[in-house]
Amino acid sequence: MLKALLIAEHCNPEWVSVPLVGWSHARAIARQPGIDAHLVTHVRNRAALECAGLREGVDFTAIDSEAIDRWVWKLAQGLRGGAGKGWTTITALNSLRYHYFEHCLWRALGSRIAAGEWDIVHRITPLSPVISSRIAAKCAKAGVPFIVGPLNGGVPWPKVFDGARRAEKEWLSYVRSAHRFMPGHRSMRRHAAAIICGSRDTLAQEPASVRNKVHYIPENGIDPKRFPIVPQTRKPSLPLHVAFIGRLVPYKGCDMLIEAAAPLLRDGSLKLSIIGDGPERGSLEAQAAREKLGENVEFAGFVDHDRLQDRLASVDLLGFPSIREFGGGVVLECMALGIVPVVVRYGGPGELVSPDTGFAIELGPRERIVRDLRAVLERIVKDPAQLAALSRNGQAMVTRDFTWDAKAQKTIAIYRQVCARSPKDIGTLVGHTA
Repeated sequence: MLKALLIAEHCNPEWVSVPLVGWSHARAIARQPGIDAHLVTHVRNRAALECAGLREGVDFTAIDSEAIDRWVWKLAQGLRGGAGKGWTTITALNSLRYHYFEHCLWRALGSRIAAGEWDIVHRITPLSPVISSRIAAKCAKAGVPFIVGPLNGGVPWPKVFDGARRAEKEWLSYVRSAHRFMPGHRSMRRHAAAIICGSRDTLAQEPASVRNKVHYIPENGIDPKRFPIVPQTRKPSLPLHVAFIGRLVPYKGCDMLIEAAAPLLRDGSLKLSIIGDGPERGSLEAQAAREKLGENVEFAGFVDHDRLQDRLASVDLLGFPSIREFGGGVVLECMALGIVPVVVRYGGPGELVSPDTGFAIELGPRERIVRDLRAVLERIVKDPAQLAALSRNGQAMVTRDFTWDAKAQKTIAIYRQVCARSPKDIGTLVGHTA
């Protein structure tokens, strides 16, 4: 039995985004045969974990680092430049908060880690590659392999969308590369026994000196209980139903989708549901009114994640021309439901969508994306039957490679590879003299 200590500061089955990734990945690892896993998370997740049936002190340990967290949170809200903006600033400040979380974690469990109670320590979240882990060196000193990842983030802003970058208040992103000089950045990579990268962009950012221990496993996965992978039975026919799902912010590209689809919406070949909310909603509604799109465009607002599957029952296509997406979890969720994605080939979605499973248009200036996106939609409208094979292929890919259990099995293979080395080998690998 391999004993694993799973660190997931963000880990909550009732939330979405990173907390849901932390929860889904940790639970999938814990339920694999031959694994005895104990979860360490933030105290804010305690109630949700207990509701899910986990027992504190047995299945998980809750770390209370609120003494620092509340002050960092207040500072972040003041500096981010508005609700839902300035995510690079938020991440930079979260690195300070996370270091205190690890300080509290080591104070609570450090002696047990050093005593060899767990065979491996794996930091699942935070996902950001700029947030280092100082306990990597402590684990290496104790001869306990430390694994970090999936790390995902830092997809460069496309130069042709600098206006969107400024609208998102991403001022700090212009000097993002300075994080490599922050305390702990090199140390974590040097002392980690393995580094899991959740995207090829992030993998490319890792220094050549650690590439021998870097593994690529895409960040996102699918929980079949939330998004059952049932063979698609509906036959695509006009009007085709397109959905956009995401925050209504500049870089998500919903305005480009509306502009590209406008002629097809007006002639009744398409109908569009915009699922999500955000600061751009007013301008998007005004755009739809100017284009005289009428009832063929629906602004559904925010839809709870648990109800999203029902909301997508009649959807044929996901229109998602985001120009800076790290993971692209929504793309996988739609593919699991048999919905064919239309994305920009950049960042996470570009890694998930192939000609066999959907449509990926090349990144370029806004007018080129609109032109190419319209051409793809027109081609689909002329031959809706082509969607059936793409839908089947997408579901097969998700079933094979992107369920959380499939990802957990790949992660555990890394555990076993690392644990097969002797303590001396581990010390050599991470730069620690055993």
